[in-house]
Amino acid sequence: MIERLKTGVKGFDRLVAGGIPRGFFVAVVGEPGTGKTVFSLHFAWQGVVEGDKVIYVTTEESRESIIRQAEMFGMDFASAVDEGRMIIIDALMKSKGDEWSLEEVGVEEMVKKVIEAKRRLGYGRARLVVDSMSAFWLDKPAMARKYSYMVKRVLYRWDFTALLVSQYAITSSFAFGWGLEHVADGIVRFRRAVVGGELRRYLLVEKMRQTPHDLRVHRVDIKDGVGMVVLGPVKIRREDLALPPDVVRRIVRAQDAARREVGEGEDVEG
Repeated sequence: MIERLKTGVKGFDRLVAGGIPRGFFVAVVGEPGTGKTVFSLHFAWQGVVEGDKVIYVTTEESRESIIRQAEMFGMDFASAVDEGRMIIIDALMKSKGDEWSLEEVGVEEMVKKVIEAKRRLGYGRARLVVDSMSAFWLDKPAMARKYSYMVKRVLYRWDFTALLVSQYAITSSFAFGWGLEHVADGIVRFRRAVVGGELRRYLLVEKMRQTPHDLRVHRVDIKDGVGMVVLGPVKIRREDLALPPDVVRRIVRAQDAARREVGEGEDVEG
């Protein structure tokens, strides 16, 4: 029997046969504003509710921002931290004297701090969120696969079930570095599109090992006071996920201008 961890997202667990298998490292990927952080907040809070050891690493928001955002959906991260049921590692503010802050944003430093936090929380089933992994390789995207493998190899021994978030560029829908998805046991991809003048969010479970998962695109919503809800499967047209034509034209013009500038520069140097 495979032990599965509930995510706390209404309607999601049925897409993955009841939950994420214990010990899995799942890549949560997508563009900004698609719901990756809210999905991660649910996963962390469900761990608190079930008595798991929960560690949340935030690289793009401060600890206080994460706590406030969780409160909007009825998740009391502040009390969980005060009661020693959860540790939030702040990799953004770099506050000196803060025990759970990273002074340098590096993968090795992050892994060491996560292990230290797990020791502090004690023995038992643990949940880890890193939001986001992209921050660790923005200046060296070629290292993404190596770093991702190291995180999984080292932290797997500590009984973590982890969500590793990866940001995608809004203009190209490409990842900032490649590698996380290759080493992940599962991939949950978030997308967004403007349909009929309305912003809509979608998710797709692209991969989940040892799991008969749903293969359809599902629309999701983020409700005030509730959080993320999976509304159901939808039919997505190619044009629904494409960039608006005027945006595409601006990108093409900018690329052409950049090529001409490079070409002129080469001629001058020659």
